[in-house]
Amino acid sequence: MAVKPRIAGLEKLYREESLDYQRKRYKKAIEDYKKYFASDGAAIRVFSAPGRTEVGGNHTDHNCGKVLAASVDLDIIAIVEPLDEPVAVLKSEGFDENRIMINELDVHEEEKNTANALLRGVTKGFQSRGFKVGGFKAYTTSNVMKGSGLSSSAAFEVLIGTIYSFLYNGGTVDPVKIAQIAKYAENMYFGKPSGLMDQMASSVGGFVAIDFKDVESPIIENIDVDFDSFGHALCIVDTKGDHADLTPDYAAIPAEMHAVAEYFSVDCLRRICKHDIILNMNILREKFGDRAVLRCIHFFEENKRVDKLVNALKRNDFQAFLDSINESGNSSYKYLQNVYSCSDVKHQGLSIGLNVAEYALSRKGASRVHGGGFAGTIQAFVPFELLKEFKMELEKVFGNGSCHILKIRPLGGCEVALDSIEGK
Repeated sequence: MAVKPRIAGLEKLYREESLDYQRKRYKKAIEDYKKYFASDGAAIRVFSAPGRTEVGGNHTDHNCGKVLAASVDLDIIAIVEPLDEPVAVLKSEGFDENRIMINELDVHEEEKNTANALLRGVTKGFQSRGFKVGGFKAYTTSNVMKGSGLSSSAAFEVLIGTIYSFLYNGGTVDPVKIAQIAKYAENMYFGKPSGLMDQMASSVGGFVAIDFKDVESPIIENIDVDFDSFGHALCIVDTKGDHADLTPDYAAIPAEMHAVAEYFSVDCLRRICKHDIILNMNILREKFGDRAVLRCIHFFEENKRVDKLVNALKRNDFQAFLDSINESGNSSYKYLQNVYSCSDVKHQGLSIGLNVAEYALSRKGASRVHGGGFAGTIQAFVPFELLKEFKMELEKVFGNGSCHILKIRPLGGCEVALDSIEGK
């Protein structure tokens, strides 16, 4: 079945109260594009890819598990024109220019952990899957905070994929395919062993439950939910942690889970069950260590919790939803153990954030570690009547602007209608 190109006006992507700000933001980006590339902008097209928030399924996607995630109203936007030459040139606000030849797509080891690696990897992913690629020049600007747990890298990858989809494939590349290509770029070119949740939530958009049992054909269900109707706001709090040296901590989680799975001669934990772990507990503890066993137990219970979260939302039982969020956070802290790095126990910003949030919520709402963990952000569902106080208490510790109140965005990566930027 052909995929219909997703072209949206600003009013579809952002809250009504932020439209004036967004129009100014887009117009400034267009002017910056024209200045940087010395272009009259006659052939420009505009694209957007959102950040994402993980709601349930902490570190389950890389073992073919289940997740509940949503795209949010923070995004990366790109002003783009096609080029006849086989070169992709990308200038991001505040960063050096990225440039690749689209006929030179082998992995460059010296590019690992750079934007150039992602640009090259997405290009190769499109080409190897039989999609068309071509030259372009782009200027990007982002309000997806780097290291925020909102997955700025996935949004960047999805943005590049969306550009290729629209410029050279009529906008018809399935968002699931774009997400898979984005993951390929992050794993093989950038050098980070992430799962597929980040890219899928950014590309598909909306509030989605995803079952990765078959990674090539994940089961995606859009969940129709409005947190405002439950009297709660979705907040992300930036605890100002540094992710720079944490890749080994992230990588150890899937590595330990996969090592246990391989003991049972399967490729991921989803192919076995918790009972297999319990029956072989002593052997697994001896062979892989207690932390690996605890992380596997988290995986199986977290998978169940995703179903509980989805079912609670479907029956409008928001208290049951909040209870499962708190359970997820508790499991991540005690069993998954991704709230702070064992190699740097002096810095535990997430633990501090969770403590302050628990105090500010007064046994209401819910809070948990957000995303990959170890540093970065916590997530909270805050009753409206406590929102002002919650924001004040968290910003006392982490600074003004550290508490972000988010909205769920209904669309993932898409082209933005130019006339909506002009307010027409």
